[in-house]
Amino acid sequence: MNRNELTPAILELLKQRGIESDEDIEEFISDKPQRMYDPFLLPDMEAGVDLILSSVNNGGKICIYGDYDCDGVTSTAILYTVLTQLTDKSKVSYHIPSRFSEGYGLNKPAFKEIRDNGVDLVVTVDCGSVSVDEVEYAKEIGLKILVTDHHTITDKRADCLLINPARPDSKYPCPYLAGCGVAFKLSQALVSKTGLKKGLLVSLMDLAALGTIGDIVPLVDENRALAKYGIRVINTRRRKNLDLLIRTIGLTPGKITAENISYIIVPHINAAGRMKSAYTALKLFITEDDREAAELASELAELNERRKSLQNHIFDEAVNVIEERYKDDKFILVDMGDAHEGVTGIVAGKLKERYYKPAVVLTHTKDGRLKGTGRSVEGVNLYDLLKPNEEFFYTFGGHAGACGFTMKPEALEALRDNLNREAAEIAAVKPALFQKHIEMDMELQPRDISYDFVEQLDVLEPCGCANERPVFGFDAFTSSVGRMGKEGQYLRFNASPGNGRRVTCVCFNDADRVQGVIDQAQGEPVKIIGQLSERLWQGNKYMQMNVMDVVDF
Repeated sequence: MNRNELTPAILELLKQRGIESDEDIEEFISDKPQRMYDPFLLPDMEAGVDLILSSVNNGGKICIYGDYDCDGVTSTAILYTVLTQLTDKSKVSYHIPSRFSEGYGLNKPAFKEIRDNGVDLVVTVDCGSVSVDEVEYAKEIGLKILVTDHHTITDKRADCLLINPARPDSKYPCPYLAGCGVAFKLSQALVSKTGLKKGLLVSLMDLAALGTIGDIVPLVDENRALAKYGIRVINTRRRKNLDLLIRTIGLTPGKITAENISYIIVPHINAAGRMKSAYTALKLFITEDDREAAELASELAELNERRKSLQNHIFDEAVNVIEERYKDDKFILVDMGDAHEGVTGIVAGKLKERYYKPAVVLTHTKDGRLKGTGRSVEGVNLYDLLKPNEEFFYTFGGHAGACGFTMKPEALEALRDNLNREAAEIAAVKPALFQKHIEMDMELQPRDISYDFVEQLDVLEPCGCANERPVFGFDAFTSSVGRMGKEGQYLRFNASPGNGRRVTCVCFNDADRVQGVIDQAQGEPVKIIGQLSERLWQGNKYMQMNVMDVVDF
């Protein structure tokens, strides 16, 4: 496909995303990756590669220190695959901290254990940029450290080689790489320096796509290239263990989309670290034993089912508590006792969406502290709200949209009062921040709604952070309104926009309210807002709208 084949509506959508020149459009829709930069543009890359190769050449042992989420797991798998091509597998190990006993990032006991196992070089992935004390300890006990990471660096940074595109002094063209993106660039540099076959890099792009999409980094520039072409690698089915997982969890091999990755595959990978140990997911990506791979894929499916069940149970309990005691609060702070902390972040996110307010879920630790995990609505900076209350916290960190902390139990009510007062002050000045609203990318006319247009929406893929699936609105008559789902909780109807076409509409959120709007219209047209796609059922193509809202005139 070339620029001249695109419909005017697609060109307008690209323009909205800053893709306007012929060169940018051709790159955006190209079949071949073009936005791939020289890895040695990253700070400390040259020295980092030399450090690794020095260890390899001297027969040293290297340990990859990762993280327990999808980005950390795929980062570890990428680097493990490359390092075991350069040296004997017995010389390469890995450590992923436990979410429950160690928490996120580097820790001193782990470094001591790694040193005691004869390791002389630790290479971190997806963590370590601001682990000042931990890195100093590692150096004191004789370990060499190379940090590769992508997280924002505050006023302090670890005193070691640090490959991170988010460094203030970095001039790397794409500062948004995920941890797996940085691991991939390190692998690219190692391949360049050692003469390993470049086909190895192609084989790693599937893992880079999983981690990049899973970590919700902006899908623009080089990130988009890694995701777009990594999905193509996934669909060649060359990584048999990933293909096994895809089949085990009920997806269609060779037909994987960014949406499949984001909503189905990544949660299965994350379920390992949330419910048990991230090693279950990591081993699936690196094992060469078919029987072990089958067992690991099945275990991930089981862990994810347990995760969903537990998450839904805790969410329902939290809603009951909030409805009874905190419904009118501007900042949701709910104590869930001994709830499983592996899912509290997800629950906080769901509460934030339900009430459209900042939400923190608290659990009790074994040493008598409270542990909080929070999520916030767009425009309400969670970090800024919590920072003035730092006196209540033992540990505290986060950013605008998410936070984590441990605190003194006796300070809970004071914290609740402060956060509610601060949030109420924001709401008084900017009430719209606490009201859910849907912004349309484009109002479609009847002439725009065609199979050509819907098929060409694929040129926007992979969609995700900073390259969202477009939201459309169009006016239409509705018919065949009915319910679906086990409990009739979802809505389905047909929409006729007046061009002889019919769009099948499905609504998975606020079905009662949406049906009420349709009923109230009494056969008159309504404005339907949502996301369009092409579907195939029993050999027949049809257009489907995933409805986000319906508005009566």
